Amino acid sequence: MFDPLLAEVQNRGRQFTVYEGEEDTGIPSQFATHAVSVRREKLPAGGPAPFVVIEQDDEFAGALPVDELQKLLEPPIVRPGEREDVSEGFGVLFDVLDDTVFTAMNRRQLLGVSREIEDRATRVGTGTLRASFQNRSRLEPQIELYRYLASHTDLDIHIYGIDPDDAPAIPGVTYQRGEQLDRYWSLAFDGGGDESQSCALVAREQSGGYDGFWTYDPGLVEEILATLVSCDGS
Repeated sequence: MFDPLLAEVQNRGRQFTVYEGEEDTGIPSQFATHAVSVRREKLPAGGPAPFVVIEQDDEFAGALPVDELQKLLEPPIVRPGEREDVSEGFGVLFDVLDDTVFTAMNRRQLLGVSREIEDRATRVGTGTLRASFQNRSRLEPQIELYRYLASHTDLDIHIYGIDPDDAPAIPGVTYQRGEQLDRYWSLAFDGGGDESQSCALVAREQSGGYDGFWTYDPGLVEEILATLVSCDGS
């Protein structure tokens, strides 16, 4: 279902060059679970502080000190406009990084990303939120959260991967079976009319955890929402 989209995101040509001194910055290992190419270059003694140059499709995308880049590596990610402690180049690099494919993430990490999306949808309070939970047991721990979302916001909420006949009754929530989604953990919010608030997560279960990506790119979010809509009634 989401495999073509995952392949499209993974094939975006990204190259990170880490310029560091004698002390290991740890950046290459931090990107070990992301689908990017990372190489190291040594800085001379007395040179500048470690920094990273990012290229996309063999073109320069930006440069950033290592200490700022590290703020991007743990979900949830906060958009540049919501932070005051970032450089002007941060926005460009954010656009490169926010839909970088990850591998081998665990459920706890994905819950962190999911909470950011659900919290954003709660703050906006309108729009459409679509989520797939693979099966009812994955939904159970989140039932009270979705009761709250349905009763305290004007969100149009659709949950996939759950048989409507076996689903907990939550007024304001629509269930879809979505059999094709049993391998995927996905969550997408359309921004409630403000595309700067749109965000999404797609994760595919593998033997060693999950691979996938999270994104704040309105175009990608729209693709994810459309894919879930295509499962309506299945």
